[in-house]
Amino acid sequence: MKIAMWSGPRNLSTALMYAFAARGDCAVWDEPFYAAYLAATGIDHPLRDQVIAAGETDAARVAQACLGPIPQGQSLFYQKHMTLHMIPAFDRSFLAGLTNVFLIRHPARVIASYSKKRESPTLADIGFVQQAELFDQVADFTGAQPLVIDSADIRANPRVRLTRLCAALGIPFTGSMLHWPAGPKPFDGVWASHWYNAVHASTGIDEPEGPLPSLSARDQDLADQAMPYYQKLAALRL
Repeated sequence: MKIAMWSGPRNLSTALMYAFAARGDCAVWDEPFYAAYLAATGIDHPLRDQVIAAGETDAARVAQACLGPIPQGQSLFYQKHMTLHMIPAFDRSFLAGLTNVFLIRHPARVIASYSKKRESPTLADIGFVQQAELFDQVADFTGAQPLVIDSADIRANPRVRLTRLCAALGIPFTGSMLHWPAGPKPFDGVWASHWYNAVHASTGIDEPEGPLPSLSARDQDLADQAMPYYQKLAALRL
C-alpha cells in the first residue's frame, strides 16, 4: 500500500511520519515534491538551495516514484506530502493510484507554530486552500471520500486514534507506532535542521495541546481566512 498523507506545515506531519516509520514494515518519504516546488515557483524558503540540490526537481519523475516500487522491500510506503507543494502546474492524476489521507490542524495553531520558523506567512504558505482543493480532486478521481484525521484528536489519544486510522486503511496497528528514538532520522529531508528541532527532541506523539494561542491582528486575520477550509475537512474527520 502507498499512503499519501496530505497536510500543511506544522500539522504534526513529521511525528506521524516517524510513527509509521517505527512500524518496521513501512518505508517513508519526506516531502517528495519540495525540491520541485521550490524550483518551479522560485519562492524563498530556509535552506532553499540545499533542498533543490538534494531533491528531484522534475515533478513528473517524483509522481512516478510515488507510484513506483515500494523502497527497501517493505509492504507499506508512507509519503509525507505538503499540500502547498502541489502547485497547479503539476499533473495530479497520479493521486488516483495512491491511498490519500488528509491531516488537518486548527489554523491558529498552525500559524503560531509556523511564524516561529518563517515570518509573515501567507494563506498560500500554510496550505489550507490547497488541502481543500486536493481533497475534492481525490474524491473526484476515486469516487470516494478520502480519510481525514485531525492532529488534535491524535494528540488527545494516540493509541486509539492511530488504531482507528490503521483500521480505516486496512492495516494492523502496532504499538511500535507510539514511540521512536530521539534525534534526527536517516529519512529526514535536508531541511530538518531548520524545521524539526522539536520533533527531534521527542520520543513519541506529544501530549494534548492547551488553549488556542493568542495571535497578532495580522495572524488572526490569516487564521480567519483559513478557517472555512479547515472546517470543511474537520466536519469529515475520522
